[in-house]
Amino acid sequence: MTFNRTMLGAATIVVTGLAWSSASAQTIGIAIGSEPTTLDPQLRDDGGERQVTDNIFETLMTRDPSGALGLGLAASEPVLVDPTTWEVTLREGVTFQNGEPFDAAAAAFSVNRVIDSGFNSEQGSYFNTITGAEAVDATTLRVTTSGPDPILPTRLYWLKMVPPIAAAEAGFAENPIGTGPYKFDNWRRGSSITLVANEGYWDGVPAAPEVEFRFIPEFGTRLSSLLSGEVDLITNLLPEFVEQVPQSFAVTGVELPIILLSDENEPVGDVRVRQALNYAVDKEALAEALYGGYADVMQGQLLAPSYFGFNPDVKGYPYDPEKAKALIAEAGAEGAEVTLYGTAGRWLKDRELVEAVAASWEAVGIKPDVRIVDFSEYLDRFFDPENRQDAFFTVSSNELMDADRPFSAYYHKDGIGAPNHNERIAELVDSARTEADPEARAAMYQEAIQIAFDEALYVFLLNINDVYGASERLVWEPRVDGKLLAKTMSISE
Repeated sequence: MTFNRTMLGAATIVVTGLAWSSASAQTIGIAIGSEPTTLDPQLRDDGGERQVTDNIFETLMTRDPSGALGLGLAASEPVLVDPTTWEVTLREGVTFQNGEPFDAAAAAFSVNRVIDSGFNSEQGSYFNTITGAEAVDATTLRVTTSGPDPILPTRLYWLKMVPPIAAAEAGFAENPIGTGPYKFDNWRRGSSITLVANEGYWDGVPAAPEVEFRFIPEFGTRLSSLLSGEVDLITNLLPEFVEQVPQSFAVTGVELPIILLSDENEPVGDVRVRQALNYAVDKEALAEALYGGYADVMQGQLLAPSYFGFNPDVKGYPYDPEKAKALIAEAGAEGAEVTLYGTAGRWLKDRELVEAVAASWEAVGIKPDVRIVDFSEYLDRFFDPENRQDAFFTVSSNELMDADRPFSAYYHKDGIGAPNHNERIAELVDSARTEADPEARAAMYQEAIQIAFDEALYVFLLNINDVYGASERLVWEPRVDGKLLAKTMSISE
């Protein structure tokens, strides 16, 4: 066995390797935990979809494996021409895979499509300052915002470019067309999606001629598929198996699991009960017992310490089951039922984490009703603001590495996943979004964090590592944003 530890930016990567042999085919097989609900990259906020479409579609800005922002389809850094207008110069000579030109008109179409209220994208929290876009000329895009937006270039890292003609066709969500290094080939429903190399890719033909994404929610089956040589990469490798696979990779990720608590459903509408549900959970024990140390305890906020807006004065709820019991008794909630929704296979040990939290709640006098549903139903329930559940497990992935996206989605009362009605938090999030002064902006987020912490609007859990298993023949480097970019993968001889 070989062991190597390197530093990737601010993130530690651990790689282990064991001798192993595989078939000689050049197809790269990747097992993911959920089947995409669509292949339209602008419609849903669906991790399975992103894992596939990140290889078909591209964005104006990109990140390198360490998370540093760089150029994608943009030829140069976006330029602020006035407080609410940015201009982006685009690469010349890029075409979509169907021959449509990628130009400023296509870029403007892509921006305007995803922010159109009629389109009803679930990705609105990524782009909530953008009011429109227009083509100045063939290679110059102008993007306008509702106010000063200091992270507009970062938003453009997430906004995928789509072809105007093809995207208007009814079958686009099943036959995606982008500018990326891989083209859609086929979708075997319930089984897999196959992509083939784009021979006309503007940045060079990728090394692997074909990539197959297999949908395998159950961990044991994913592991078996890797060990048998059927796939080359599996996501959500359980930490206890890192020594049993040919290669393993672990990188500090952007995923923060939390439980959203309604501030109006009983009994969780009582702040004392919400605080008790936090005190009831031993986060340090979960990090060690469930994740083998491949996780850190969240510090009472939906941000990692390296993200803009982090409040260093908020340290999180300590494990104190006796205090939890006292608060539940004070609220008259002994034996009260709390419905807790989750899913299985989408994130690392998601079911196990939900069930462990439920057991902690039961130990302090709450009766949890745990409902693990398939990912499609999970998304439908999550994005239904008219039917907020008592408690809802989710994992916030903060690829923007800034407070705006998670706060817009989960802290703001009108956010897609917000279970609260707090007017002051909403005011702070709205103001911070367009505040140009970094210190003033950070202060607003930090006040919002303190309010949400005091109100216990969430059960703050962990910052989990991304852990992968790989075949011996796969040459690859994981990324802090969790993207599975097949163009960065190859098969060793």
